Amino acid sequence: MSQESQNSTSSNEQEELPIERGFPIEQVNQLAEKEARGIAKRYYRPIYTMHKWWARRLGCVFRTISLYTLLDSPEKVEVFEPGENSSLDDFSTDTDTIANLINQVDMSNPDTLWELYPKDVRIQDKKILDPFMGGGTSLVEASRFGASVTGGDLNPVSWFISKKELETGSTDLDEIEDAYEELSSKMEEEVRQYYKTPCPHGDHHAEVICYFWVKELDCVSCDNTVSLFNDYRVAKGRYGDRKGQQIVLCPDCQEFVYVDNWQSECTCTNCGNEFSPKTGNITSNGTKYSCGKCGQKYGITDAVEEQNGYNQRLVGLEYYCEECKDNPRLDKGDIKGYRATRQEDLDLYEEAVNRWANEDELKQYTPNHEIRPGWKTAATDFEGSAPGGGNLSIHGISSWDEMFNERQLLCLSQMLKGISELSDETAKEFLLLSFSDALRGSTLMTTYQTGSNAIDHIFKSNSFDPPKRPAENNPWGASEGSRNFERAYERLKKGIEYGNAPYDRYPDGDEIIKSPPFGKPVGEDAEIYQGDIRDIEYEDEFDAVITDPPYYHNVMYSELADYFYVWQRLILKDKYEFFEPKHSPRKESIVSNPAEQKDAETFEQELRDAFRNIKRALKDDGILTFTYHHSDSESWGELLEALCHVGFEITASYPITADLDKLEAGESVSFDIIVVARPRDETVPISWNSLRREIYRTARRTRQRLEESRDISRGDIGVMEMGECFREYSKHHGKVQRDGEIMSAKEVVQEIYGIIQEASDIGVEDVFVDLLDSSNPSFDDVNKLCRGTNATPEDLKSTRLYNQDDGFELGTWDNEKRQAYIQERVNGDGGDHLSNLDKLQFLRYRYEKGQAVQNYVEKWDVDDDMRELAGRLADVTGDDTYTRVLGDRDITSY
Repeated sequence: MSQESQNSTSSNEQEELPIERGFPIEQVNQLAEKEARGIAKRYYRPIYTMHKWWARRLGCVFRTISLYTLLDSPEKVEVFEPGENSSLDDFSTDTDTIANLINQVDMSNPDTLWELYPKDVRIQDKKILDPFMGGGTSLVEASRFGASVTGGDLNPVSWFISKKELETGSTDLDEIEDAYEELSSKMEEEVRQYYKTPCPHGDHHAEVICYFWVKELDCVSCDNTVSLFNDYRVAKGRYGDRKGQQIVLCPDCQEFVYVDNWQSECTCTNCGNEFSPKTGNITSNGTKYSCGKCGQKYGITDAVEEQNGYNQRLVGLEYYCEECKDNPRLDKGDIKGYRATRQEDLDLYEEAVNRWANEDELKQYTPNHEIRPGWKTAATDFEGSAPGGGNLSIHGISSWDEMFNERQLLCLSQMLKGISELSDETAKEFLLLSFSDALRGSTLMTTYQTGSNAIDHIFKSNSFDPPKRPAENNPWGASEGSRNFERAYERLKKGIEYGNAPYDRYPDGDEIIKSPPFGKPVGEDAEIYQGDIRDIEYEDEFDAVITDPPYYHNVMYSELADYFYVWQRLILKDKYEFFEPKHSPRKESIVSNPAEQKDAETFEQELRDAFRNIKRALKDDGILTFTYHHSDSESWGELLEALCHVGFEITASYPITADLDKLEAGESVSFDIIVVARPRDETVPISWNSLRREIYRTARRTRQRLEESRDISRGDIGVMEMGECFREYSKHHGKVQRDGEIMSAKEVVQEIYGIIQEASDIGVEDVFVDLLDSSNPSFDDVNKLCRGTNATPEDLKSTRLYNQDDGFELGTWDNEKRQAYIQERVNGDGGDHLSNLDKLQFLRYRYEKGQAVQNYVEKWDVDDDMRELAGRLADVTGDDTYTRVLGDRDITSY
């Protein structure tokens, strides 16, 4: 080792924590992949389903981070066996055993401490800070260990969600249930009276689960009214003989009918009209309507502007009849079904409209002020670029109440007024939380999922996208249905139960086991604040900062959260001063946002300022652990620059599975990185040549050690290599000289990428074989498997080894785009620039088509590398044709 790299900074003199020596990514990823999927979150950690928050990190990830970050002194650790009769576990009476579990953690064997994951572990004298608490996950998980937790966020909605999560452990569920019953007795029928319809099977009413609307425009060329249907699907048949059929709307008689195939011509069983349900009157790109009467095609947003908005027409509904459920003559499709609009449905809506017009008192319980222009709401007003731009004004929406119809406003305002009148302040806030979350499905900004027969939610794409066919959900909720207040309340109860007696699920072989309840409730020693991390005045106070900082413009939640904020403030503004403004703070948000004239450079400076205050808040021997969205070398360089510039030294990094929710429409985040860093006093000068040699040795040593001891992917190994290399660099940040000049962090990271790839002989063909060997491969897998190799996702894309034109597809031998790519090169240069994979897939294709292959085999002079690749392809696909075309004359010489 060079003399320069032997010089130690203060962080090297500190005793390393387990998380700096190893992390059980295999076990965490096994859990994370299950916890992240859809409604599974309700069963793993229901506390986090009480209210929506964006890009919420998984509880199992932050529990493991806390476990590996907080345990350092065995004498301050107690381990209890979960269960009603919780008792000290055998570990607790033996500090030597706990010390061994802690001390034995290293890169090759990180699992020893994992043994405590399902235990009720208590840790003394630890203070934790999360200054970007978001949805509160880090605080909840750290509090379960008995740590004193402090959290902050600039956004008041984040503050409110985290506050209620941390209060679950001290909340009496009986009191919440009493308040709900009080509210229900006043409001449930008051709301449900506007969501009923004549039952098709008797002289009584059924409950309406949701109504179906369509937006309409007047044709600019004739007197026709154009209903904006992209197609005429309504839902799927669910039960009995109708299961698998499609319910569609007949454009002639406007009735709902069942068809076998919605993409084919069909005949309406009600009126005899022949039509194709897949053909609506909107052009394929969705920007123009096509008038069925005169044939005029015209821009939809132009027509909206000229006609001062849309008209909307009620076309049908989904119902459930409690009275019919025990009728033996009816099947489930009759009890819970779909029906086109009847006059009584239209009259009921008009009744609600008229009442709302005269309810002046209730209007104070709806947000009727203008929507603040921003990137998500008025992107065309600003210069610059960022994902997910929106423009509500071209859809005729300028104020928050215009996202709802009059019936929704009437019912929601009554519900909110009822909540405001509750005397129990704790219950009032918890029920407000449920009300706020239910707003995701109780707005005309949602549509109906015709494939899954369920109401969608407003933030499916993390943007404001007004649909042309809105679905109006029953805001209180019917006996069936989702995304309403009643369902939100059920999730709230589960969250409070969890907070009082949390549990965990953990892998036991291939099985996931649910633990008995822990004795330690959530949030016993917790404090949160609303504010900017750059304004806090903590100094030398916290043992650890565990957080998830913002990342460029991935999710501009300061704009999206206003949807909840404008409703929450109606109840909270007199109690909390930061709910007084009409909109939440945005200018101060650390995010790249063209609407605030904040670019990437501004974001980097603001993040650097945040890290500087975090360092000040930490004790001298404190540690910073945070998750970071996996990205490219330039982003890594910016992060490394921000950390090192303010005096941090990176000590480890690990890859973990990210939340599978997409952060932006059409954009996928493959996985997260856990970054671990320590404050350091000074950096040491070093020449680039010396540092390069040390980084190269570190990369090779790390790779060799991990390949020998861990069953993890090449991509995971590459991330951990980078962490070790960054650790070497951060000891010398700002003092690495090359040709007489100081290298920037970005320059060093680029070099580190090259060094890691030099240390790896894994290329495009290897990554592709790994993808073939993966179950249900995706772009996430491409990104992950390329990490730490000589291949990049762009290399695979440019050679058509995958494409995303119609969902993710691998470029297998029978893929048209892949074969076209290969054929072009075969025809163009005789194969001089074909890879071995190109040649083998070409031969496999010709064999399948019954075309001669032997002349190509002879011309290409097959070598050992090509035969080895053929064998690997045969192994992972079970298709031995790859090997046979190279060596069996009977097969290859047609």
